[in-house]
Amino acid sequence: MGSNSLRYEIAQNAYIKLVLHSLKHPTSAVNGILIGRISPSNDVVEIADAVPLFHSHIPLLPQLEISLILIEEYFSAKGFNIVGYFHANERSDDSELGGVAKNIGDHICRYFPQAAVLLLDNKKLDSLKKSKERSAIMQLYVRDTSKNWKLVQSDANNRLSLKEPTTNVVLLDYIASEKWNDIVDFDDHLDDISKDWLNPGLFN
Repeated sequence: MGSNSLRYEIAQNAYIKLVLHSLKHPTSAVNGILIGRISPSNDVVEIADAVPLFHSHIPLLPQLEISLILIEEYFSAKGFNIVGYFHANERSDDSELGGVAKNIGDHICRYFPQAAVLLLDNKKLDSLKKSKERSAIMQLYVRDTSKNWKLVQSDANNRLSLKEPTTNVVLLDYIASEKWNDIVDFDDHLDDISKDWLNPGLFN
């Protein structure tokens, strides 16, 4: 089944981790890796976890390659793959998927052809408290047959969904308690290897 008909479902902790990472670095572009697998029925990419990557020097390839190798090694032993990429733009009014995000998405597609790119929707994030939005505050991009990244309209058969319907309510609780201060990304880990990029205690 091609990525033109696949649905993408993101688990609560993976989703919250990505949004908190972007909130921790509001004046920087940030990115992350989506971890998961294709469902037994072969029609859903189940995004089970996420790894926050960088908040500085995003285009630098050596750090990206190192991080992808470490992430792949760790999660493949648990039966998961890298299934996509997350990006939040530096400017809150920027809603375009930039070249760096597309290039990293292309790189991941070499290993997982059905990979998705999720772009944080800053307008939806800003209005989350007022809107009581129940859907993901991210835009879904998939590659078309010409290998170009295309935005999937949010009403297109709900191709991006939250696994747990109350996820945004939980996210707002974490935002209220400034939980983003506890997020560790690969940048932090490379600066201080005692900081764990897996964020094992984040939701304890």
